[in-house]
Amino acid sequence: MSKLHPVVPVTRTAAPPGGTAPPAAAKPAELQIGAGSFFSYALPPGWRVGENGQFALTLHAPDNKAVTVMVGNAGYPINYPPAQFIYEKMMALQPQGLQLSPLRPSTPVTGFQQAYEVDVVYQVGGVPCRGVAKCHIAPAYDSAVMAMTAALSEASQWPGYASWLPAVAEQVSATNGGAFGMRGVMAQNLQNSTAFAKAAGEYRAWSQRNWQETTDARNASQDRINFYNRENLGGVQTYTNPFDNRVPVELPGTYQHYWVDSQGKVLGTDDPGVDPNVGSTGEWRRMPRYQP
Repeated sequence: MSKLHPVVPVTRTAAPPGGTAPPAAAKPAELQIGAGSFFSYALPPGWRVGENGQFALTLHAPDNKAVTVMVGNAGYPINYPPAQFIYEKMMALQPQGLQLSPLRPSTPVTGFQQAYEVDVVYQVGGVPCRGVAKCHIAPAYDSAVMAMTAALSEASQWPGYASWLPAVAEQVSATNGGAFGMRGVMAQNLQNSTAFAKAAGEYRAWSQRNWQETTDARNASQDRINFYNRENLGGVQTYTNPFDNRVPVELPGTYQHYWVDSQGKVLGTDDPGVDPNVGSTGEWRRMPRYQP
């Protein structure tokens, strides 16, 4: 016949000596300035340069799930539709199901007089992607230089990129007069520009948040390891008191199941079918295992 056994609760003890704190996560690096034959650009740490020519520049994230694009050409007719320009340049990336939001006015980068931007959604290999693309226009007497900057990523990652990647995509400066096939525009000193400082600040804020989240997760993981080590070394198991769940209760590992009443009396048993409420005038509740 299965029995219920009274148990004296074990109070929580401090972590055993010799426990080690988790190693601190390395703080994130700063946004850097890179340079090619025709353009200089802002380069997030770990990112790599893809296309780097006279008409286009692409930067790729370490996991290949995000990219910035700058592509431009001289000689476009005056009043060439900016939405059509963005669509044509985006289609060169071979997306599936490309959709553009309505155009909205925006702020052009240095060297351009007009700008319009759109939100874009599409798929690559069945994976949903999204981002922001902007058309910059520098009209001349009989033609215009047009350039697209775009910040794109897998849709699942876009919430993290949206606050800073579009600004990074626009940090491009022509360093060669042959840029875009006619003349260099977008020329600016990135190191001293307020736009670069703003993009760097936004990136820094994002990376600091990510670093803190990584540190917190690492600390929480180490806390869980220490918790289970303490249980193993002390030969105890930790339970929650359903009458008062503010303080977990450590109990001997003698029994598989524990019950508690409103007065704090604890009963232990190995029989999952035993219910101390049967034949009792008090209320007993099963104690669930505590999860750190």
